Amino acid sequence: MATLSEGYGKASLGEHQVAVEAALKQLAEQKVMSRIWAHDYTIWEPEPTEITNRLGWLHSAEAMLGEVPQLERLANEVRAEGYRHALLLGMGGSSLAPEVFRLTFGVKKGYLDLAVLDSTDPETILSHAERLDLTRTLFIVSTKSGTTVETLSLFRFFYNQVMNTVGKDEAGQHFLAITDPGTKLAHLAERHRFRAVLFGDPNIGGRFSAFSPFGLVPAALIGMDIRRMVQRALEGSTDCAPSVEEEQNPGAWLGTILGALAKRGRDKLTLLISPPLASLGNWLEQLIAESTGKEGRGILPVVGEPPGSPDVYGRDRLFVALQLAGDETHGAALAAWEAAGHPVVCLSLRDRYDLGKQMFLWEMSTAVAGYHLGINPFDQPNVESTKQRAREMVQAYIKTGALPSIASAPLDAATLLGFLAQAQPGDYVALHAYIPQTVEVDKALQTLRVRLRDRLRLAVTVGYGPRFLHSTGQLHKGDAGNGFFIQFTADDARDAPIPDEAGLPGSSITFGVLKAAQALGDYQALLEAGRRVIRFHLGDDLLGGLKRLADFSC
Repeated sequence: MATLSEGYGKASLGEHQVAVEAALKQLAEQKVMSRIWAHDYTIWEPEPTEITNRLGWLHSAEAMLGEVPQLERLANEVRAEGYRHALLLGMGGSSLAPEVFRLTFGVKKGYLDLAVLDSTDPETILSHAERLDLTRTLFIVSTKSGTTVETLSLFRFFYNQVMNTVGKDEAGQHFLAITDPGTKLAHLAERHRFRAVLFGDPNIGGRFSAFSPFGLVPAALIGMDIRRMVQRALEGSTDCAPSVEEEQNPGAWLGTILGALAKRGRDKLTLLISPPLASLGNWLEQLIAESTGKEGRGILPVVGEPPGSPDVYGRDRLFVALQLAGDETHGAALAAWEAAGHPVVCLSLRDRYDLGKQMFLWEMSTAVAGYHLGINPFDQPNVESTKQRAREMVQAYIKTGALPSIASAPLDAATLLGFLAQAQPGDYVALHAYIPQTVEVDKALQTLRVRLRDRLRLAVTVGYGPRFLHSTGQLHKGDAGNGFFIQFTADDARDAPIPDEAGLPGSSITFGVLKAAQALGDYQALLEAGRRVIRFHLGDDLLGGLKRLADFSC
């Protein structure tokens, strides 16, 4: 088992070791690490578009270190005014790092209890509106572009809720915005007199923005030691510096493993993460999938999959474990997979704040993997297709009062298995759930996932819509086309209107309509991309419908 570098971990690559060493040698000969730090876009593409203005993450931790006092003052200010809850409205890169920080570190006594809302599901939205004391809740409206439809729809809904509770003069004090300079959201924040607007660096892409206001403002509000977190990120940056030889540079080594093994067919990156850090998987999923899944290539992150015996896995897996010091939760599974000849990487974390080092490590590794795959890891060329189709569906609804109809498949296991009958080794299955996320639904989807994996020996992923559109949606349409996509929809028990304008009562559509339009739009975009997709409507019995689909013998 080869050592990655001191303090990071080990790798057992078996038959792939020679290929990785050759790829690492090529990396050194091409001086890739030095060129990354010099912002040399030709590492990835001959043109600088969406590269030269996306490399600010290399320096974001250093830049934010000086901003720590300001962020701590903001947190203390709202605490002193009696705020006790925070609700972050955001999608993808604006929501995933804050969610990791909240779920990993909890809430320090006296700080704001943060929740993240990245859904257009009306039941989910209404449940937040009903549980919160709006007079003591701060809303964080977070979108880099300032135009994200889900985020702005949620803002308009909650602004009206707050205005009706505290009055128009006070409503704006319950909101702060995080966005890039000059965006639509920045102008909305000024018009509605937000408490504050914090600007991100336009040279940092959303999925690389953990160590920017998008990640650190919410972290400050929950009482995290953000200085300590940023300092750990700086340690990771130093470890990946161009002066560190490739064999000892963890970003070079891990990125080369990811890229070289993906080119050899081991492109299902299966992540096992110590339970206290489990939420990091969703952040890694977006970073890797959206960065690498394009131009007919890609690395599919497999997150939250229960470990199985070696014989249920195909020869397309790369296992990577992130292990907190003292945790042996996955030790037996890792040993069994290694003994069966699967490549296994084990990364070590001293404590929870080593997330800072890991996040920077994975950002650098993703950039290096992009070099090996010959793609630009900083763009997302296929994301717009689903957005455009969803917009068309919404316009059709506004014009006619109804969404276009798409036939759903019969709700039984035979139909599901018939759809998957053509699956081959190296394919994967993605479950797309446009339904409320509950503990019971999570369990039902996991049951279906494991049964499909064990029967087909394929990687099976699970994503809730529309949040996965901002995470794995790019890969689903940009990779080699070896996915089978299973979409689930359901009847909404209740709905909520989306105000056409904040502060006014008029509404053209509801969240239920928007969610349905996004599901229809993604279905259409997948078909147009030549993907294999089936749709099941679960009606008003989500658990019963999922059980019927999973009712087959493994």
